[in-house]
Amino acid sequence: MRLRSTRFLFHGGETDRDLSACVPTVRKWSQATVPACLSGEEVEAAIRLPDRSTAQGQRDYAILLLLARLGLRAGEIADLELGDIHWRRAEITIRGQGKKLDRLPLPADVGPGIADYLRAGRGTSTSRQVFLRAHAPRVALTDPGAIGHIVRRVLAQAGIRRRSRGAAHLFRHSLASRMIRHGATLNDISEVLRHQSQNTTEIYAKVDLRSLREVARPWPRIGGVR
Repeated sequence: MRLRSTRFLFHGGETDRDLSACVPTVRKWSQATVPACLSGEEVEAAIRLPDRSTAQGQRDYAILLLLARLGLRAGEIADLELGDIHWRRAEITIRGQGKKLDRLPLPADVGPGIADYLRAGRGTSTSRQVFLRAHAPRVALTDPGAIGHIVRRVLAQAGIRRRSRGAAHLFRHSLASRMIRHGATLNDISEVLRHQSQNTTEIYAKVDLRSLREVARPWPRIGGVR
């Protein structure tokens, strides 16, 4: 008997006690699913889509590069400030989880992408945040949901069907999946994605199907293993 049915019977006066607490719950295993990700072709198609002749397109292009090349979280992009970009050292400072500051190398295409937006697309503002709204009022994108909205719009325009609720996080999963398929270790991925615990990184072992095939045991034959 389902949980709702027992509550309905009790509230309807059909039973003299609420038996909903007696119905066992279904066990949900941690990290039971394979992380959803985009293919390499889908990632590049999304990056190419913004119209870089417009201010909005320059902003969206830079954001997509940060997601795809560095695997940043949406909140980390929203928190990015002008002083966090160290042009001479080709580095970028990221405000990670737990107020942790991390310095990452600035990839060759990410740097010019951000620079183009700052020079021609961002406009003047008193805000120190790197990314601003494309239309007035020109205030900062301080909400991670704004980054997710940009990604959902780009994916929809590119005809790419999302496979999870977190649109921006798809690029993070995609980067990790691509790394492990090219021979990176879980330690490498944990360092790039700046996971505080390697337990978080272990979920990406599921996407390395080639290695999993090597360790998979043969299926038992009828009559038992021989």
